[in-house]
Amino acid sequence: MQIVETTNEGLKRGFTVTIPAGFIAEKIESEVVKIAPQVQLPGFRPGKVPANLVKKRFGAQVHQDVLSQTIREALDKLVADHALRPATQPDVALGEGYEEGKDAELTVSLEVLPVISAPDLTGLKLEKLVVPVKDEAVDEAVTRIASSAKRFNDAEEGKEAETGDQLIIDFVGKLDGVEFDGGKAEDAALEIGAGRFIPGFEEQLVGAKVGDEKVITVTFPEEYQAAHLAGKEATFDITVKSVKVAGETVIDDEFAKSLGLTDLDQLKGLLRGQLEGETEGQTRTQMKRQLLDILADGAEFDVPPSMVEAEFNQIWEQLTQEASREEDPAAALAEIEAEKEDYRKIAVRRVRLGLLLSEIGQANGVEITAQEFQMLVSQAAQQYRPEDRQRFVEYVQSEPMVAAQLRAPLYEEKVVDFLFDKAEVTTREVTKEELQAAIEAEEGETGHVHGPDCDHDHGHDHEEKPAAKKKAAPKKKAAAEGEEAAEAAPKKKAPAKKKAVEEPAAE
Repeated sequence: MQIVETTNEGLKRGFTVTIPAGFIAEKIESEVVKIAPQVQLPGFRPGKVPANLVKKRFGAQVHQDVLSQTIREALDKLVADHALRPATQPDVALGEGYEEGKDAELTVSLEVLPVISAPDLTGLKLEKLVVPVKDEAVDEAVTRIASSAKRFNDAEEGKEAETGDQLIIDFVGKLDGVEFDGGKAEDAALEIGAGRFIPGFEEQLVGAKVGDEKVITVTFPEEYQAAHLAGKEATFDITVKSVKVAGETVIDDEFAKSLGLTDLDQLKGLLRGQLEGETEGQTRTQMKRQLLDILADGAEFDVPPSMVEAEFNQIWEQLTQEASREEDPAAALAEIEAEKEDYRKIAVRRVRLGLLLSEIGQANGVEITAQEFQMLVSQAAQQYRPEDRQRFVEYVQSEPMVAAQLRAPLYEEKVVDFLFDKAEVTTREVTKEELQAAIEAEEGETGHVHGPDCDHDHGHDHEEKPAAKKKAAPKKKAAAEGEEAAEAAPKKKAPAKKKAVEEPAAE
């Protein structure tokens, strides 16, 4: 086998690979001998078919299989001999006019990952913004729970329902006089003024009494989740079975005990912990973006154009989808189109940061344990129906790319945690508003970490959603926000995810 390098420009590499005809012929003969015992032909006992007949009957298929296997082996040898780290799947072309008995001439072109020097992490300094939880915030949380946990008692006979009262009703929804799926319920609890039913539903029940039978007319919102009801006018036949009034909720130890707790102090302690947890996530986001900005400032190396293009396409698809849902899609699309090059720069930055984080992780022994990976697979499997979960696990085991996608977000966070531990961190107390402003002010565009769990040699690069830009594009920037790795299209079809439980049509 002869390998000749033809291109070595930046991160682009090109080679010609010549596989001798004799080498291919030997492998074909070996394969024929191997399969002959399993071949059955009329007139021959099992396993006694002559090799020349096997070759005559199945030679074309054997040749194709051997050629494909030989090309894969040639690529593996090429990568190993030249110490290449492909950034994408190599582009391989078999010379025109090739036929059995001739040398196989291959043209191989690919992009390689850049050589990256792990940065010096000494002197790394980060500022951690923390939001102390005030007693007033805890008291407000307790009050909200008390409000949602209010108890209703039967009203006096003949009482007309008012805002704040609860009705127990049966209802049947109809479109043009015909019942529709999901529009029927018995003993449904409705609190007038709570806004849990579609607009106009609760208001028309003010003044209702036990035993009343009413027909109300409402219009479903245009954005209603059930497409067959969105924007439609419907009627509801309603029977009022009970009218209840809210009882006074006293916030004390007894109230806490009704929630299964020891006393009010325990309830407040739990709520304080929840509030602290909410801001801790934002604090981590702020620190991570600060860290990535520091790393980006010192990272200067070429990145594979194909990886940038894949990253940009992911960003652009998300942005255009988001823009199409705006009130004025044309204007939103025009706005992001004007900033297209800015988003391409984000793609470059994200790929560069992803490669840099990968290098840091590998240089410092950051890895995902088998137990951690098993937990990731188990968590992902919960998205599927119980009967499909084992099939999903087997699917992940058979698809290295999908396995790498599952590892990627956790690997990135472990690298970030490693850097947090290495950094000198100072703490400053701020308000919740100041923390949010700091997050929005920092550029946090990062890319998928191409760590040791990613199979670069097979071109398995993945993308994750871009983080928010300083300069907004559409009003809603959901398509340009977030730092979790997105899934790439799998090679095989995964099990269908379980369907979400549909909400009642009138709620």
